[in-house]
Amino acid sequence: MKEINLKNKEKVRLKEREKEAREREARYSNGHLFTSLTVSSTTLCSSCNRSITAKEALSCPACNVTIHNRCRDSLASCAKMKQRQQKLTLSRNSSALQNVTMRNKTPLMKERPSSAIYPSDSLRQSLLGSRRVRSGLSLAKSVSTNNIAGMSEDSVGLRRILSQSTESLNFRSRTLSLESLTDDGEWWWSPLLEELQEEGSCVQADSWSLVVEPNFLQTLHKDLIKKQDVIYELIQTEFHHVRTLRIMEGVYRRGMLEEVMMEAAVVHTIFPCLDPLLEWHSNFLSELLNRRREGLVEGSANNFTVRSIGDLLLRQFSGQCADDMKKLYSEFCSRHPKAVKLYKEVLTRDRKLQPFIRRACRGPLLRRHGVQECILLVTQRITKYPVIIQRILDNTKGSEEEAQALRQALLLLKELISSVDQEVLELDRTRRLQEIQARLDPRAQADVRGGGVFRGGELLRRRLLYEGALLWKVQGSRMKDVQVLLMSDILVFLQEKDQKFTFASLDKSPVVSLNNLIVRDIANQERGMYLISASTPPEMYELHASSKDGRRTWMSRIQQTALRSVLDSTSWYLFIVSHGTLWYLMVPYSTSWYLIVSHGTAHVSWYCTVPDGTLWCIMVPYSTSWYPL
Repeated sequence: MKEINLKNKEKVRLKEREKEAREREARYSNGHLFTSLTVSSTTLCSSCNRSITAKEALSCPACNVTIHNRCRDSLASCAKMKQRQQKLTLSRNSSALQNVTMRNKTPLMKERPSSAIYPSDSLRQSLLGSRRVRSGLSLAKSVSTNNIAGMSEDSVGLRRILSQSTESLNFRSRTLSLESLTDDGEWWWSPLLEELQEEGSCVQADSWSLVVEPNFLQTLHKDLIKKQDVIYELIQTEFHHVRTLRIMEGVYRRGMLEEVMMEAAVVHTIFPCLDPLLEWHSNFLSELLNRRREGLVEGSANNFTVRSIGDLLLRQFSGQCADDMKKLYSEFCSRHPKAVKLYKEVLTRDRKLQPFIRRACRGPLLRRHGVQECILLVTQRITKYPVIIQRILDNTKGSEEEAQALRQALLLLKELISSVDQEVLELDRTRRLQEIQARLDPRAQADVRGGGVFRGGELLRRRLLYEGALLWKVQGSRMKDVQVLLMSDILVFLQEKDQKFTFASLDKSPVVSLNNLIVRDIANQERGMYLISASTPPEMYELHASSKDGRRTWMSRIQQTALRSVLDSTSWYLFIVSHGTLWYLMVPYSTSWYLIVSHGTAHVSWYCTVPDGTLWCIMVPYSTSWYPL
């Protein structure tokens, strides 16, 4: 009985050891020995830079990295574990190497690192099937038992040593390091990264004060030092932006076209107008670097001062350069949501793209510059210039000409950014109107006051200015959800059903003209408002917003749009106020102006529109004389 119990205990111990060995091997990946870890919600994965939940967190105690469970195979090899295993392998095989003679490697065999890496089964299979590394498989057979002398084959120690040696060689041949695989796969974009690193050597320092020599720094005024620091920051950030564009062009776009073999139209949608953007910013960076070279002190490679930069900035943000910048950023920023959405869809379904992106993002530079990060950085770049130029202006002392050029460049840049924002907004509204029209029932039509018929195709002939959801109160105190479109001259009420839009079929027409439309709030109801149409007979719509602020926004936008629709149909006129001042404004020819506020009997206030489309409220005397242009 005792012998049986001992045998059973021995079997249990063997099973436990085998289980522990399997678990230990399962926790190995790329040389890392991972363990489960409890993390906070702000912990980021060292491989994909995304947040990690507590259930999927793994940590390597050797190199202190924390990753997702699914990212274990994409992480680079553990350097510290590699060193430990090298020492362990040397100590184990020192006695065996004295008696075991191995054949020399073939001349074509590339030297591989001796680090022990434990990849997944799929990666092992792909490595074993590679023609490039197939010659390495013969290493396991290179131990010749005929070369062993001086020891008995029955020796347990010899068998153990031979087992360890051949196992080590087998393992080395079938678990090639990920670094060597990366070297084989990155050869075509490595020169670009090396070139970028070499070009960036002139802007590696954190500030201009750390670039120049201390003796030279002591000879300059404090304000000039601050100005040079900001100018250096402008050059540095512009170089980083050009680097981002070159990575997008030379790594991701080229890889998608040549390696992944994606369609050119899809790649162009992900990276719109990339070439002209790169050309524009490369020219700007070249101008900045030329200005830096012009400021070099004779006989020095590092000491430089850029005395004047306002003329360069003024030239860059005006004229044809400004028009090109406005066009490029309007197109790129307006396509940003579609580009990111398309990239995510392609990344999910394209099996060739996924390994390419994983392989490209292993390096420290590209890890911080993924496709989505690069696209976002490009959209944000134009908003960084005003802050830097303002800081240069604040530290410009003693040169009014330079300060005036900087002020003018800053003003032009702000107008440029405002124009880009407006262009992006208009393109987004146009795209949204096209989406609504596509979801509108083709057979849908609405009766308009006066006997006309309004069809869905007429939406695209107008501009969408604002849209949102409101509640329309109909007969019987019922509330109906409606989607309201504020167009350039009409209001349209739609209802949604089964992902389709139809014109609201309620007790009044779903299309309301803004001409002579009056907007009033409802007493004692902070969310309600009346729309009163001055048609014959007049009609009144009772609408309710989701909040007080929402009602205020709707009332303001409808009033302004209704006023513009009236003023846009009038002629240009010149009027002279009583004290002789000359004004050029857009005013209606007829006397049916929109009276806003009356002040006594001497003056009235009117709304009018100046040539740039801005609404103005002016006060003119009753005695004003009017003259047609």
